[in-house]
Amino acid sequence: MKLRLKHKPSALERCGWPWLVGCMLGLYAPSVCAQEAGARATARALTPPRLLSANAPVIPEGLEDVEPVVLVHVVVEVDGSVGEAHVEVAHDAVLDAAAIEAVRTWHFEPAREGDRALRAAVRVSVRFQSPIPHFDLAGSHTGFGEGDESLNHEHPASDPRALAEDPEEALSPNAPTFTAQATVDRETQAERHRAASSYELDRALLDAAPHADAASMLNSAPGLFVTRPEGDAVAPRIMLRGFDAEHGQDLAINVAGIPINQPSHLHGQGYADIGFVIPEVVQRIRVTEGVYDPRQGDFATAGSVDMDLGVERRGTRLRVGYGLFNSVNALALWAPQGERTETFAAVQFRRTDGFGQGREGLSASGIAQAVWGTDQLRARVFLTVSAARAGIGGALRREDVHAGRVGFYDLYPVTAAQNQTAFSARALGGATLTSTGTDGSVGEVAIFAGWTSFRHQANYTGYTQVSLTDPTWRGRGDIIEQQNQVFHAGLNGHYRTPRFHPWDWLTGTFEVGLQSRVDLTEQDQNLLQLPVNRTWDNRVDASLQGVDVGAYVDLDLHLGEHVRLRGGARADVLFYNVDDRLGNRIPGFRPDTYIMGYRRTASGIAAGPRVTLEWTPVRELTLSAAYGEGYRSPQARQLTDGESAPYAKVWSGDVGGRLRLGDEDQVQISVSGFVTRVSRDIAFDPDEGRLEPLGPSTRIGVAGQIRFEPWRFLTSALSVTYVRATLDAPPVPTLEQPTSAYVAGQLLPYVAPFVLRADVGAHEDLFTIDGHPVHGRIGLGLSVLSSRPLPYGDHASPIGLLDAMVSASYRGITLGVEVFNLTNSQYAAAEYSYASDWQDPSFQNQPSGVPSRLPTRHFSAGAPLTIMAQLGVDF
Repeated sequence: MKLRLKHKPSALERCGWPWLVGCMLGLYAPSVCAQEAGARATARALTPPRLLSANAPVIPEGLEDVEPVVLVHVVVEVDGSVGEAHVEVAHDAVLDAAAIEAVRTWHFEPAREGDRALRAAVRVSVRFQSPIPHFDLAGSHTGFGEGDESLNHEHPASDPRALAEDPEEALSPNAPTFTAQATVDRETQAERHRAASSYELDRALLDAAPHADAASMLNSAPGLFVTRPEGDAVAPRIMLRGFDAEHGQDLAINVAGIPINQPSHLHGQGYADIGFVIPEVVQRIRVTEGVYDPRQGDFATAGSVDMDLGVERRGTRLRVGYGLFNSVNALALWAPQGERTETFAAVQFRRTDGFGQGREGLSASGIAQAVWGTDQLRARVFLTVSAARAGIGGALRREDVHAGRVGFYDLYPVTAAQNQTAFSARALGGATLTSTGTDGSVGEVAIFAGWTSFRHQANYTGYTQVSLTDPTWRGRGDIIEQQNQVFHAGLNGHYRTPRFHPWDWLTGTFEVGLQSRVDLTEQDQNLLQLPVNRTWDNRVDASLQGVDVGAYVDLDLHLGEHVRLRGGARADVLFYNVDDRLGNRIPGFRPDTYIMGYRRTASGIAAGPRVTLEWTPVRELTLSAAYGEGYRSPQARQLTDGESAPYAKVWSGDVGGRLRLGDEDQVQISVSGFVTRVSRDIAFDPDEGRLEPLGPSTRIGVAGQIRFEPWRFLTSALSVTYVRATLDAPPVPTLEQPTSAYVAGQLLPYVAPFVLRADVGAHEDLFTIDGHPVHGRIGLGLSVLSSRPLPYGDHASPIGLLDAMVSASYRGITLGVEVFNLTNSQYAAAEYSYASDWQDPSFQNQPSGVPSRLPTRHFSAGAPLTIMAQLGVDF
């Protein structure tokens, strides 16, 4: 077997930093480099992939008299399996599909850089020939490496499985010659784990257990817990390793490379609604817990989530589901054969009557993405349009439910509790252009633009609100209406140098990047009087303009074979222009003072280092230490004129390790200890229905995950996270809030100390009918959230949810059943502690009993047992 590695060292690689600096200073001519080339051309060895086993492609019926050759791009994953596969030039759709179907069953020895397995790519010439096809590996794939293509060679066919069994036999005259080139996916390498608390949820893990939507997929990441207490039209509530991230305030979320968080959103800072994402088009989710990567920007206080979209199983898929509460879920997906994994189009429709009073919902989403290009230039276009409207169950007092005054899944029988709803709409698009040099350099530029509309009306407190303009106006109901419309656009780009080799023991790359965005926001908040939705008090009427320009540098160094140092710095400049047309509730003014108009501007700079040190004494074990400083931008309306924007500063540290066992990493274990400090924390205030500032806070914890895949048909993972989150100091007193319920040293409200997640899934061919296999799949997902502290010394109840699924597929037809909350647990999707009054002063249909003005536990009910039957057809 002949393997050939081609590498063209750059001038910097041949002569190193001393020569480069000398040339820049004019100390000697560049021709001196040629004299030093022999001494400095030693590069880190890249071993290309090696084919271990291959199944012959099946010649489609009617084409037995031809011997076509299909050239297929193949991405070999670190475990040797075939990931992405698509034909280079589409010819006959049937032949292309047969070639890809065969290639996806092949298995390789992965490419390696030293002892480390790498994701790599090759071109495979698949010759349809009876009885055994001819295989030829050569060249590099778009965006995956450097060097010229090797020549194809014709040889008598032989069984390529001999390569795995007898290397000597592979060199016999009757064996095919394989020529390959070591190629590395530079983009994926740059995104590798930045700490022991970074995780990748691939499609195998995401398919192990059922997921109701894309947001629930995040539950499979250690320390992450996601619920939807306000229905499909409102962003999910997220908790992550000691942070109550609410609707996204502490978790930066990117979909297809586009940031989703919305700064200064009225309902929640960093509001991030990923309801438009269709679960079937999510290829992988990368979760970085902590802030250790210079690419992480605003809202990455607890970490960041990157959703990569793609469909590996090509073809057309139609699916419809029907379940309890008259729920319907329909999907149409098109992934054209022979195209890249990232190329697809999908439409999803969902409706339900809801599991309780006032919880009906309707949503629709369409997503399309296309990727094309050459070895040197690749382009991607992404578009999505979505809308949703849903009822909100609202909040109930636990004492009223226990006393039987209202049902667990009901609304209060008063006017101010009716018609709690939410509406959202989104149009978002982006384009990315990636250039890959033959020397391994990578440059990329991306633009995006989007529009979102959000309307939310909910009642948390009943009848407690008093008008800010006329104190005699009270008791008309606390329905809070919030409207937030945003147009946002951005420009991102980065450039990564070729790998340089200044010394034999040191190699590395250098990257510089830009991330920028503009947000134009219109928002207002009012109190509504039902049933006519008439405004009886104005709270917010403002226009906001925000600009964030961020730049970063990132250095990736290999210090010998076992040590890797990555790190750099990031700086963001933030600008705000606020036109507050009402002006009331501005810091520094009395809450009962009504001020007509208050315009101001503010700006600020957030900067900090990010660094990770890894030591790999053996291939199976990697130890790491990481430190980073991040930020969370402020709510613009809370700024005063000329103020240096008081962003929340974040300091984060992580120490841990990763252990991989087995020839194909069948066992993967990660353990990390972490500490995070935030200079300005925020928490939900039910009186205003939005987030309000707290003081500084500290989180100390440990997280662990084990992923166990002993056989190809089984995927399982178990994770446990413990964290202690405390408030370091109470909020700074203001005229609006001279006192606070929070004291230094108390546990942070709404933060669960323990989070546990388990995923188990198995799939296998069960038997055959008329020569065609019946493929079965079964899966379980368990999420546990411990009791968490609430304000005023109360505690929320723990949550335990078990989901299950089972399905069978035969000749493209799939029947399945998904069950959520299998044990039919009555749980609170959100729980709070505050004072409320639900006795309607205008009508006599209020619940019995005299309400207390003391704080008490309130909750929004989570979904009970939910069953959904699915029918799918693949073409």
